[in-house]
Amino acid sequence: MAVLVSGGAGYIGSVCVERLLAAGEDVVVLDDLSRGHREALAPGARFVEGDLRRSADLDRAFAAAAVDCVMHFAAHSQVPESMADPGKYFGDNVGGGVALLEAMRRHGARDFLFSSTAAVYGSPRTIPIREDDPTEPTNPYGESKLMLETVLRWYGVRHGFRHVALRYFNAAGATETHGEDHEPETHLIPIVLDAAAGKREAVEVYGEDYETPDGTCVRDYIHVGDLAEAHRLALGVLRAGRTGVYNLGNGEGFSVRQVIETARKVTGREIRARVGPRRLGDPPVLVASSERARAELGWRPEHASLEAIVASAWRWRLEHPHGYRKG
Repeated sequence: MAVLVSGGAGYIGSVCVERLLAAGEDVVVLDDLSRGHREALAPGARFVEGDLRRSADLDRAFAAAAVDCVMHFAAHSQVPESMADPGKYFGDNVGGGVALLEAMRRHGARDFLFSSTAAVYGSPRTIPIREDDPTEPTNPYGESKLMLETVLRWYGVRHGFRHVALRYFNAAGATETHGEDHEPETHLIPIVLDAAAGKREAVEVYGEDYETPDGTCVRDYIHVGDLAEAHRLALGVLRAGRTGVYNLGNGEGFSVRQVIETARKVTGREIRARVGPRRLGDPPVLVASSERARAELGWRPEHASLEAIVASAWRWRLEHPHGYRKG
């Protein structure tokens, strides 16, 4: 049997594909390469270039191997963009997910591993966030992910699907072969490293008047390799016939200013920062409890410190100064 990875040429998806192949899995990647990179595809995976919204593309992907499980990463994921264009997020993140589920029904697959987000919680009432805390998204991105989680629950009720949803924030860092390469870049750590490398004049800090220790937003950063391992472990939960929701985090948040200061230390370079207005939809603190994932999945992050995460991203940046496309 095989695992179909949607978005498997993207940042997190490509690392998960690499981890699955190392574990002996047969992997099919479906990606339209609008945000992913052909060069990020791990050797050994079968690749189908296609769009979730086209039934013919989905059918080609499922015909490539005997797929029993889908690992779903293909989605838009930028909070500001979702505030500006909610229709894009509901149409693609929810509509594309439903199209994928319908293709699974046609081809007899029933296990779905969903790359969700801690943005489903909105502005949390308690920190760290636990899986049974209220889900009250503050932006269309988080709402679209929560909507697909609801769809998955009903596909379980009606069609016998099993699903695991992994909720996390701020994948970061790099492995020896895979790193972040987005155009345009919107993630904080690669933006800070761009400034260290002289590719941008300064890092924009979106607000310094939040109720946090230094006034800037606090987020939970997780090494992309640790996320990939959590997905591999969750696949075993699905195949054991169980469903569930798991938060993934270090249990410790880092502010925007802490990230900038850590990058200065790691790179040994000056990194300028300038303060701008807040972004719509940004909660002040998002830190997830991963106690359930540790207890039920046996997940143990290997790269928990912010310095280790930033250092891995910097090494990859130095080896791939132009990203996948020219590096």
